[in-house]
Amino acid sequence: MVNKTEKIIYFVRHGQSEDNVKPVFQSPDSPLSENGKQQAKSIARRISKLNFQALIASTLKRAKQTAEAIAEVTNREVEYSELFIERVKPIYINSKPYTDEKADNLWKEWEKSLHTPGMRVEDGENFDDITARADIAIDFLRNRTEQSLVVVTHGYFLRTIVARVLLGDLLSDKTFLHIHKTTTTENTGLTVLKYRKEPEGKSRWHLWIYNDHAHLG
Repeated sequence: MVNKTEKIIYFVRHGQSEDNVKPVFQSPDSPLSENGKQQAKSIARRISKLNFQALIASTLKRAKQTAEAIAEVTNREVEYSELFIERVKPIYINSKPYTDEKADNLWKEWEKSLHTPGMRVEDGENFDDITARADIAIDFLRNRTEQSLVVVTHGYFLRTIVARVLLGDLLSDKTFLHIHKTTTTENTGLTVLKYRKEPEGKSRWHLWIYNDHAHLG
């Protein structure tokens, strides 16, 4: 049972997509693979045992399909939000094979921009963009009236949210890079954040569970 002074957010990374197992840079429209569909069913069964009031998902296809699997067994309507999409890479890269030299070079440059303040590569998100979006997403969830929510999102963006919750304004470009190099998020891994209102009006987020994928066996 959720105490009225706290809020619980259950974050779920999407199931494995077809592009996750191809030698290509992931496309926003890549659907779940057959294995990903089974993973989605597994996390859906797990989520069905939880008491939650809202189901929110990224608008990208792999996240939508994962959320739909959860909705099917929980009778919850899915609310879609672009706030929770994956990091936005330069559009040229989407669906290109790893052997595409231009796409590969562009990817490497863009990756640098994700941990270099002020650096921008074409139309991709950079460090400032994705940390700002994570802050907006955190505020969005904190201000929701529901006490318990499920959010289907993506690995990199989820790690960004966790990094901001843990470090806040202390999150530097170097720390951000270190976090992304030393942590991982499995397909349909479950991460739980709790938001507590402390005595004397203070409040804070707590990382309760990270990347629990026991449901995958």
